[in-house]
Amino acid sequence: MLAGLTLAGCSPIVATQPAADANNPQCANVMVHLPDTLQDLAQRETDAQATSAWGDPERVLLTCGVEVPSASELPCVEVDGVYWLRNDDADPLFVFTTFGRDPAVDVAVENTDEIAPGLVLGDLSDAIGLLPTNGLECTSVEDSLSG
Repeated sequence: MLAGLTLAGCSPIVATQPAADANNPQCANVMVHLPDTLQDLAQRETDAQATSAWGDPERVLLTCGVEVPSASELPCVEVDGVYWLRNDDADPLFVFTTFGRDPAVDVAVENTDEIAPGLVLGDLSDAIGLLPTNGLECTSVEDSLSG
């Protein structure tokens, strides 16, 4: 029995911080639908509710229950039906935040040649797509001029 406990301690738990709305039941629904791997990176256990990590060391961190964004000047992309705001201010990470979903999710992806952020977001789209929409969508300058 002791050997099993010792072996279990070999995989360090990733230290993270829960978001303010981590208790939202919609986050729990997302968490149980997350993929076990992202681009060959294995999912890891974290120490905070509504968070997940992939890779050893962690290369992708997900936090559900972050502040829901409203209008933003950040670049917005759509990946498999989910809108994401991209913030490059946390270099060496790209931080993507869902747009038009409540609760919102942050996904921090290490800026490295081995990881394609678009593929990571695509791999997460089935789980993230379960979050309710709030009516907000990405628009382009062309969208705002026509109408």
